[in-house]
Amino acid sequence: MEALESNLRRFISDNFYVEPDELSAEVSLIGSGIVDSTGVLEIILHLEEIYGIKVEDAEALPRNLDSISNLVRFIESKLDIVKA
Repeated sequence: MEALESNLRRFISDNFYVEPDELSAEVSLIGSGIVDSTGVLEIILHLEEIYGIKVEDAEALPRNLDSISNLVRFIESKLDIVKA
């Protein structure tokens, strides 16, 4: 989980110009203005490319994508499904 969180933090920092140590795992990426609707699409593309998962339209929700901790849980749940 730490490597996953670290990778996501680096991706968000590099692509949305926020300092990684200023990015709490629980901060709302949308609510804080770090990510807009286009940024959500960039995150989805990143998840699909890097982690080999498919993000369905119905899964593109804040509970899955709006913070680093939500992203980690979402990716882990998708990877568990892929492994099964």
